[in-house]
Amino acid sequence: MKHHRKIIYIVGFIFTLPVALTSYINSSFLEVYINPYYVSLLYILASTITILGMLQIPHILAKLGNRSTALISSLLASISLVLLAVSGSKIVVILAFIAFFILTNFIIASLDIFMEDFSKHSSIGRFRGFYITILSSAWVVAQVISGSVINNSSFGRVYLISASFMLIFFIIFLFTLHDFKDPRYTKIPIRKTLRIFIRNSHLSRIYIINLILKFFFAWMIIYSPIYLSQHLGFAWNQIGIIFTVMLLPFILLPFPLGKLSDRIGEKKMLLYGLLLCATFTLLMPFITLQEVWIWAAVLFMTRVGASTVEIMSESYFFKYIKEEDADEVSFFRNTTPVSFVIAPIVALPVLYFTPSYGYIFFILGAVLLLGFFIALRLRDVK
Repeated sequence: MKHHRKIIYIVGFIFTLPVALTSYINSSFLEVYINPYYVSLLYILASTITILGMLQIPHILAKLGNRSTALISSLLASISLVLLAVSGSKIVVILAFIAFFILTNFIIASLDIFMEDFSKHSSIGRFRGFYITILSSAWVVAQVISGSVINNSSFGRVYLISASFMLIFFIIFLFTLHDFKDPRYTKIPIRKTLRIFIRNSHLSRIYIINLILKFFFAWMIIYSPIYLSQHLGFAWNQIGIIFTVMLLPFILLPFPLGKLSDRIGEKKMLLYGLLLCATFTLLMPFITLQEVWIWAAVLFMTRVGASTVEIMSESYFFKYIKEEDADEVSFFRNTTPVSFVIAPIVALPVLYFTPSYGYIFFILGAVLLLGFFIALRLRDVK
């Protein structure tokens, strides 16, 4: 089991590299091919298809198995990245982006099931904390790579590098975890899954909190690179430095906080994290200086809060469920594509009516404060 966890840590790191390399450049890259207004609509379309696809995850897992699902998804994802890199066709780029968006969510759900199966339930906070630390270190490494590559080359080179990492992920999976035995995935109707979350008030609240966190991530991924590059005038190598510093809390905090959650519970840390994240997000529209260290510091503090919320919500949820509860896992993981639907829908009228682009972060801060009040009603898992 320990050996299997190490493999998941390694492939999780390698898989996260292409996701992280592309996430903060996708919106700017897509603007080369389509009107900036339609970038938000494309995220909505990709996310909607992903949501529908994620609802089929239990059926896919039961038919193919978790390992085969990860293998097939990673191979197709690498092909999608190559198409994004070399194709000059608007249609191909749009379709490849949608495919990559869907497939990465499938792989995330697959890795979740591996991690849940290879973890002891009583120590799940510690194991998932370390796992998130590993994934977060890939995000930091990726920002260093992407900023320098874009500054000296092009977006296409980043997508080719990402495709290489995804192919490495596929090759490692091809030769490992042959002895993994799929649990008996419980396939239940979506209505029943919804009833499980609705009837269990604490599951529904942690779902909403996780959705708010992913809304924060989606909002930042789509709009902060545009804000920093086009409205504040930062070069991509400067943005790379800012994002590298910004993401450090995801390396430094998850493991110790995960261990702490196993001892004291998650509620108090969730409250601190949401309040900290909201406070510094609300400060962003007031900062108009083009200073790397100022923006690095402010965004760093937002991620101290977000990192705390992430590991606490993960630990809380996975203490409630088991690895065979594929419906609950896929429904919980749907928060990412759902957030990429909601965030652009909310942002479009805000961007249209507000006098300054930076005002969109007031809305984001208000949403985070809503999560704080929801977290007040949680009860720690014993």
